[in-house]
Amino acid sequence: MSPLQLAFSQTLSRLNGIILGKDHLLRLAQACLLARGHLLIEGLPGVGKTTLAHALAQCCGLQFRRVQFTSDMLPADLIGVSVYERSTEKFRFHPGPVFSQLLLADEINRASPKTQSALLEAMEEHQISVDGMTHALPEPFFVIATQNPLQQIGTYPLPESQLDRFLLRVELGYPDPQAERELLQGIDRRSALLQLEPVVTPQQLALAQQEIRHIHASEALIDYIQALVAATRSLPEVVAGLSPRAALGLLAVARAYAWQQGRNLVLPEDVQEVFPCVANHRLLIRSTGMAQQGLSEMILQQIPVN
Repeated sequence: MSPLQLAFSQTLSRLNGIILGKDHLLRLAQACLLARGHLLIEGLPGVGKTTLAHALAQCCGLQFRRVQFTSDMLPADLIGVSVYERSTEKFRFHPGPVFSQLLLADEINRASPKTQSALLEAMEEHQISVDGMTHALPEPFFVIATQNPLQQIGTYPLPESQLDRFLLRVELGYPDPQAERELLQGIDRRSALLQLEPVVTPQQLALAQQEIRHIHASEALIDYIQALVAATRSLPEVVAGLSPRAALGLLAVARAYAWQQGRNLVLPEDVQEVFPCVANHRLLIRSTGMAQQGLSEMILQQIPVN
């Protein structure tokens, strides 16, 4: 492993000390950041979604802002507003909390679709437009959104265009008994967060993101990714399969996953590890009773590795 890969391996170790028993999920979350994507975390309140986001920001030395999404929240509460100043006789833009390196959109599906859509340009273009003016967002810019299960009262389903902006969706469930016991017997998570020191800098993160773009993906691996994506578009159970943006994201996060393992090439196993989290929230299925997780696993079993 290179010194940079070792440093990010250490961030995973620190994160595992905060979020217990979720090694694979934390590896996926860091790969999403390294691939310049955005992360959607689903789970019940109290399982550690906010703690994960805060810990990742601390480990990478990122400026962190948390926004609690509510039903009465307006787009201006997120992106900012232009205010007329009498002294200068001009409008001055006051940036909102979206101008941060790591934005936690907490309980994003409690806000109205209009407010949710305020993030679309920011997540794709890393900029926002207000009153005909374009404002660049900080680099790196990473959104972690948490989502409560849709059966809970007061939630709005995320539209397909919003879901497609999230590179990965993961589910943060209950810890296993051993991890929960360690949690009960250990120090308070808030105290642990306060003691958490940065392991890498934003500059090192930018260097890692550049390195990952050069991780080798063979022609055979590209064929495999294309076959997986094509399968999602041809199944009769699926109304809409993976978009080209999703295919690019699948390759990017597979490269990041391979890089975390200390390799300079992507293996089919890397693609298989990340594929369900890339595909599940994007697959629009005909039957509401059909499990998206099962569908992505079925696709992996049907498509052979060349």
